[in-house]
Amino acid sequence: MFRLGYHLAFETKPKKKDWPDIYNLWSCAASGGHKRAQFYLGTCYDHGLGTEKNVEEAYKWFLKAAKQGHMESQYNVGFFYFKGEVVKQDYKKAVHWYTLAAEKGDTEAQRDLGYCYHYGLGVTTDDVKAVYWYKRAASKNDPKALYNLGLCYKHGDGVKQSVRWAKHYFDKAAAFGHKQAAKELKVVV
Repeated sequence: MFRLGYHLAFETKPKKKDWPDIYNLWSCAASGGHKRAQFYLGTCYDHGLGTEKNVEEAYKWFLKAAKQGHMESQYNVGFFYFKGEVVKQDYKKAVHWYTLAAEKGDTEAQRDLGYCYHYGLGVTTDDVKAVYWYKRAASKNDPKALYNLGLCYKHGDGVKQSVRWAKHYFDKAAAFGHKQAAKELKVVV
């Protein structure tokens, strides 16, 4: 059922997808414990695809998949805790879920974990760890991570201050459309 739903959602040409059908297929697979179906069912609830938008239900399904080790779901659960949406805001729990996803290679989790370390949200401030996680995300051309690395080099946060490296990372971020990085390039000497 998961594969059929996936095929209908992502591997067929029709411009108008049959989201209620896809939702039903994923709902059945998710109820049977299929972690990717749980993730996609959460996404259906999160975006109102084939069902009414219901962020509480989205969180519930993301959490089920996250507990089974689904990387993107782990990031999503961390994001819920970071923003305090549906659940009480808890940066420590956000860091826990971000770390699980980041260690598996989730780019957004790596970047956001770097942010948490940089600003001491849920962890003790540690700019060296922030740079480590920013670099992991930046290696996959994440514009926000590239920009944050540029700022670290500009200010000497966790790295030796370097105008050359700041410019390098701002250049890369700007090339991927990061507007603030483009502004930074105008003021970096």
